[in-house]
Amino acid sequence: MITHGEDVELHALRAQGWSISAIARHLGLDRKTVRAHLAGERQAGVRRSSAVDPFDAVADYVRQRLVEDPHVRATVLFGEVQRLGYGASYPTFVRRIRHGGLRPECQACSPQRAHVDIEHPPGEEIQWDWLELRDTPWGERAFVLVGVLSHSGRLRCWFCESMDQPHLVAGIHQVLERLGGTARRWRTDRMAAVVAPGTDRIQASFAAVAKHYGAAVDVCPPRRPRRKGAVEKGIDYLTQSWWRTAAVASPEAAQASADRWCIEVADARVRRVEGRVVSVGEAAAGEPLGALPAAAFPVTLTLERIVSANALVAVWGNRYSVPPELAGANVVVTHRVGADLIEIHNAGRAVAEHRLAPSGAHRTIRHPEHAQALQAAVLASFDTAGPCRRKANRPPSSQAAAIASRLAPAVGADPVVDLDVYRRLTQPEAS
Repeated sequence: MITHGEDVELHALRAQGWSISAIARHLGLDRKTVRAHLAGERQAGVRRSSAVDPFDAVADYVRQRLVEDPHVRATVLFGEVQRLGYGASYPTFVRRIRHGGLRPECQACSPQRAHVDIEHPPGEEIQWDWLELRDTPWGERAFVLVGVLSHSGRLRCWFCESMDQPHLVAGIHQVLERLGGTARRWRTDRMAAVVAPGTDRIQASFAAVAKHYGAAVDVCPPRRPRRKGAVEKGIDYLTQSWWRTAAVASPEAAQASADRWCIEVADARVRRVEGRVVSVGEAAAGEPLGALPAAAFPVTLTLERIVSANALVAVWGNRYSVPPELAGANVVVTHRVGADLIEIHNAGRAVAEHRLAPSGAHRTIRHPEHAQALQAAVLASFDTAGPCRRKANRPPSSQAAAIASRLAPAVGADPVVDLDVYRRLTQPEAS
């Protein structure tokens, strides 16, 4: 072991052109020691251990395993090398892997992979994705369809009850209306409502939707979230800036709050577009979006509901009546997008039809016949008697005793046991 002063001097002498032999003679050191310090193989003030490092025996195996699988856990490797005779502790084993830089970086999983920013011409692309909210104030999951203009970054969203294709199509129209038109191309991930599972082909039913709005569809390659980075970042911004602090109690209130936030907050963000510093709203105003068709693409939304005790079905912030005998029953509500009617079905048959009220209006719509039937059912069940006493004495009545006496002969009397028969069966006869 040499001192830090000797280490500095031997490096200085080497820089002056001295040979390793001359430096060794001048400092009284072994030539191998001088050479090792100059090569950085040894450090000043650190004595080289004379003991054999048990890791050296398994180093090649560990290195090969980490090349084959960069994600293999150190605990798993430690168990493998223990079976090969490694006797040091686990912390020592991990320290040697870390200091030796033996675990290679997985390029497929590295967040620092090189990438380029893709230029999006104005009006060229909208990116779509779902935001799933598992924890909501109203106690049910919500699915939010988010659309982002790739050029300006303007985002709009729509709350849905499901991620099936009808809700996706209805949500696309709502978002496009809020964006003010459609881009020439739509980019999505490989969601099942767009792409046939297990293939790269767009579903024929969704292709009809894209043609209705005059847009081409681009599907992202698998495991390439950066390809739709605009909507990924938009969802993160929406979640952290609005949803985290939104004071909402229903999906309808959440939709109204999100619409206000998108206009007042999200559109006010400042960004650099084509060398100019403008707001997102100003940049989006200059995008040449295509006009929307006169009517939304016709799809039928299906919702499952439970009828309340007062024979009402809650749909989108309003309540609609059904016959009173369906209280507590499961019903299916259907609505054709673009129509102003909803139908309520039970056991495969239509039980009610109502004109659709504005979403979130908190209206109660009752048909006169439903109101009369409910009133009649309530009056018929009206009773002034109090509840039954829990500790009352109620022996069987005379009517119950009469029924029991008629059943007694059918049941039969108690069987008679003859012990003499049993004795004869168990004792052998005398010869």
